[in-house]
Amino acid sequence: MTKHIRLVIAVLMLALAVPAVITTTTAYAASKVEIDRDVDSALQKLYESTPAAKVLSEKATAILVFPSIIKGGLVIGGQYGEGALREQGKTSGYFRSVALSYGLQAGAQTFGYALFFMNKEALDYLDKSEGWEVGVGPSIVVVDMGAAKSLTTTTAKDDIYAFFFDQRGLMAGLGLQGTKITKIEPK
Repeated sequence: MTKHIRLVIAVLMLALAVPAVITTTTAYAASKVEIDRDVDSALQKLYESTPAAKVLSEKATAILVFPSIIKGGLVIGGQYGEGALREQGKTSGYFRSVALSYGLQAGAQTFGYALFFMNKEALDYLDKSEGWEVGVGPSIVVVDMGAAKSLTTTTAKDDIYAFFFDQRGLMAGLGLQGTKITKIEPK
């Protein structure tokens, strides 16, 4: 009986994983205009809901914004989204955020996140790495609503600050560990 259950679970995982991989590789890539429009809107929402993000943006060297990450999974999970890097208010590059995970998980959600690069060294690491795996390299601090209330430009001493926003759907936890960020060239 146990062997039968394992076989059913393995077939179910494979059935869910194959369409996810196919969809990710053939997904419609947004244009530069669409990405820039979505990044503008996402930053406006973030600044309205989290004033500390607006204050931090004035000191940041650059901000990498992913306005909409789609995440889903049942034992095996994945997430995908496209965004833009802003330096002095202007787009200087486009990026893709991808992550795969496994473990006790079920659900689907969308969310956005912004990475505030606070120094040139952290930004240089993004430029020099051919596919940056978050968690390797510069230190990242995830700012939750409680920490955001006490965060100021005086207390901001880390390389990168991450803000999550606009979460919809139901899936346990948000995180960046294991996320791979790579440069793209949309049309």
